[in-house]
Amino acid sequence: MLTKERKAELVKTYGKNEKDTGSTQVQIAILTEEINLLNVHFEKHIHDFHSKRGLMCKIGQRRALLDYLKRTDLKAYEELIKKLGLRR
Repeated sequence: MLTKERKAELVKTYGKNEKDTGSTQVQIAILTEEINLLNVHFEKHIHDFHSKRGLMCKIGQRRALLDYLKRTDLKAYEELIKKLGLRR
C-alpha cells in the first residue's frame, strides 16, 4: 500500500508544487508506484485474482492518462516515460 509520505514525495517530485495532486504527471506517477507494489504482492500471492482485477483497472487508467498526455504535451510525455522507466 502506498503511504502518505511516499505519495507526498511523488507529488513533490512530479508536480508543480506540493499541492498539485491533480496534474496528469502526478497521477501517472502514483499509479505507476501502485502498480509496482501490486506486482511485488503477486510474486508471493499468485492466486489473488481479486487484486489482479484491481491491477488491470489501474493499468488501464494509467494507459488512458499516458495517451492523454501524449496528445496534449509530447515533450512532457517523453520526459515522464524516461523518469519512470516505462517503455524499456
